[in-house]
Amino acid sequence: MNIRIVLNYVGHILRIEGLSMFPALLIALYKGEHASFLSFAVTIALLALLGTVAVRIKAGDKLIYSREGFAVVALSWISLSFFGAFPFYFSGEIPSFLDSFFETVSGFTTTGSSILTDVEAMPMSLLYWRSFTNWLGGMGVLVFMLAIVPMSKGDGSPLRIMRAESPGPAVEKLVPKLRYTARILYIIYISMTLIEIILLLCGGMPLFDSVLHSFGTAGTGGFSIKNASIGAYDSVYLQGVISVFMLLFGVNFNFYYLILIKEIRPAFKNAELRLYLSIVAVSVAAIAINTRSLFENTFEAFHHSLFQVSSIITTTGYATTDFDLWPQFSRMLLLALMIVGACAGSTGGGIKVARLLILIKAMRNSIQKMIHPRSVKLVKVNGVVVEKEVLAEINVYLTFYTITMLISLLGVSLDDFNLDTNISSVVSCLNNIGPGLGMVGPTGNFSQFSPLSKLVLSADMLIGRLEIFPMILLFAPSSWKRNI
Repeated sequence: MNIRIVLNYVGHILRIEGLSMFPALLIALYKGEHASFLSFAVTIALLALLGTVAVRIKAGDKLIYSREGFAVVALSWISLSFFGAFPFYFSGEIPSFLDSFFETVSGFTTTGSSILTDVEAMPMSLLYWRSFTNWLGGMGVLVFMLAIVPMSKGDGSPLRIMRAESPGPAVEKLVPKLRYTARILYIIYISMTLIEIILLLCGGMPLFDSVLHSFGTAGTGGFSIKNASIGAYDSVYLQGVISVFMLLFGVNFNFYYLILIKEIRPAFKNAELRLYLSIVAVSVAAIAINTRSLFENTFEAFHHSLFQVSSIITTTGYATTDFDLWPQFSRMLLLALMIVGACAGSTGGGIKVARLLILIKAMRNSIQKMIHPRSVKLVKVNGVVVEKEVLAEINVYLTFYTITMLISLLGVSLDDFNLDTNISSVVSCLNNIGPGLGMVGPTGNFSQFSPLSKLVLSADMLIGRLEIFPMILLFAPSSWKRNI
């Protein structure tokens, strides 16, 4: 392990985090939030100092191999969450550092789970920082770094980092130079965020609310500045805009790139996109029918069903109504959607529709192989053969995913809460959803969990966002050996 180069990259990330806090610092100054201003000022200074020291560490070998790539990603996200918690803690708004850490991990991993019992009582500067962590974590902090910081060229190092951070079975370059790929992704990301802000403003939502809810939508993080989440805005238009944009941010960003270069037919023929939209359509129809009696008319049932399906499958976590009061069938369907998640290469969490698609095709081939033992069946997606290595990686991923979930359930169950709360809290955090069922439903929060459970759930959020491998390999002794 080349520890020096790993620390060098982490140093860049810490300096970027410090710069990211400046808007919150200015908001605190403008609003006269003295405690928040001091907390941001101290944190920015600390990040600048530590980041500069780390960046100046000289590394003889500047190459990033797979293990260094995984280490950079894992340590960067842990550091971001650790130092990002300081403003909440130093200001005294969240007196417990563990709670501050939980809230920040939830923000950067775009989970949206919260320990806050009264969000609206928070200072505006901290609300801004809380929501901005959703936005920054959505596309990926290291992807942002690759877009703006000149790194080593021609050795594949940036691609290894991007693959380790980006959600989905595979990450490829959109254009030959990875730095341009990162820039294209962020240009699309920023443009879509700005469009949503404008549309929300047109619907009468205040500017501050529009910006922060767009941050939460774009990052599919779901941090709201209202206790009633999006339900606080009694507007079909506003809720409809957010519904649509949640679905859009749950789509693989390669789709938007293909649209930009006018490759319309390949974009819409994508098998993952079609499965994603099919799951959404079937789920919305099923839940609307199942919950029809709870609403005044069919349109209202459809409206809330669309919003919650969009929110859950994209792992955003916004709510317009208390879906924990819905019939058991609808609740279980939403729980299933939590696990499925959005498309690979999107800002959403979950196991990803791409993996589900590949598994379905692999299972179909296995069944046909049993019937016709001598036949040769290949798994193909969009006409491209899925390599055996990818299939093996998906199987390993699902194995670790299941083991992580079971261990987490055992840890959280020590709090002796009901089954709905235990299962959905773990599923929610591991898949970066936000709300679950029971005590952690849309009207609840995670404040009543013990310190042990909060640590377990914080780890789940990081493991889920980084798709397991970076966090697992970080603690593997072989990863830290110099000569392998």
